[in-house]
Amino acid sequence: MSFEKLGIDARLVRGLALEGITNPTPVQELTFPIIMEGKDSAVQAETGSGKTLAYLLPLMQKLLPQKDGNKILVLVPTHELALQVVRQVRSLSKQLDHQIRAASIVGNVNIRRQTEALKEKPQLIAGTTGRILELIQKKKIQAHLIQAVVIDEADKMLDKNQFDETKEVLKKCMRDVQKLFFSASIPRSVQEQIQKLAPEAERIQTKETIAIPETIRHLYLVCEKREKLQLLRGVISAVNPKKAMVFINRVFDIEEAAQKLKYHHYSAECIHGSDPKERRRQVVEQFRKGKLRILIGTDLAARGLHFESVDLVVHYSIPENPKDYLHRAGRTGRNGKAGLSISIVTKKELPLIKKCQKEFGIQLEECVLKKGMLLPAGMKKKPK
Repeated sequence: MSFEKLGIDARLVRGLALEGITNPTPVQELTFPIIMEGKDSAVQAETGSGKTLAYLLPLMQKLLPQKDGNKILVLVPTHELALQVVRQVRSLSKQLDHQIRAASIVGNVNIRRQTEALKEKPQLIAGTTGRILELIQKKKIQAHLIQAVVIDEADKMLDKNQFDETKEVLKKCMRDVQKLFFSASIPRSVQEQIQKLAPEAERIQTKETIAIPETIRHLYLVCEKREKLQLLRGVISAVNPKKAMVFINRVFDIEEAAQKLKYHHYSAECIHGSDPKERRRQVVEQFRKGKLRILIGTDLAARGLHFESVDLVVHYSIPENPKDYLHRAGRTGRNGKAGLSISIVTKKELPLIKKCQKEFGIQLEECVLKKGMLLPAGMKKKPK
């Protein structure tokens, strides 16, 4: 099905075409008519499936005939994801006669500047719950005008740390506000929270929700823990990616890896939750524009950020939850392109690799680094 047959405004279709997007993904086909009807929805679709456009396209279409004023709230877990949503709205709006104004509202940023931005009466506001709630209470955000609230990365936004604030934002809006929940994974606990907030939400799930794209090749190398940094350098040199993301669980290890890579003249930087917001923003933009080759971070980076043309994902630390492997690996192999996901593991971490393999039905190939090349590990036993 084409965007035109789906019923999307021709101006938005032109904007999509300029970004190289010519056909809707399955999740976009499924959600567009339901969101246009104003129904509450809980949407589960795999990483890289186009979830952001799945809610933005129908909501932007609804905004086309409307005047200024706060109409859409998009609640997200990170500063970077808020900026990404706003950037997408502004990009598509360039084709419209009357541009849709969007603003990012997040914590740990000058609130006075955000208040000034809200005086422009943006129709779409994307941000984190704490600051949005604060500005609603200060009557700077017109909660009574909000027609739809999107809870993006719902499994994060509805966990025990953020559920109360998310619920409070919804309570500030009118009772009939449209509620849209989007996530790559919706476990039972999150389903229960959605049921509390939107009892009649329609469940939408793409068929291969937990599948990892077949375009991704999965490798792993076994080493001693003390050898990981050296092996990381060797892997990056062997693959020679234009863009690589490296995932590490501990902040100390993230900073050490970045320092060692830079010492050896690799174009690398790290981001983590302790960083000042402005520094994180600068690093993300450098990576997005190709001025930075290697981005090192925690799983937060996998869940909140989307980049084009990532050739390589390295799991320096192995996630305990297999679904985090899904989110990480999904940073590469997007839009049908080939991708490479490499895990650097100790013998103790091999059971975690087995869990990922079993969960997603993927084939993990063991390899070794010899003479600067990644080679098959011969007849060594692979995880079952």
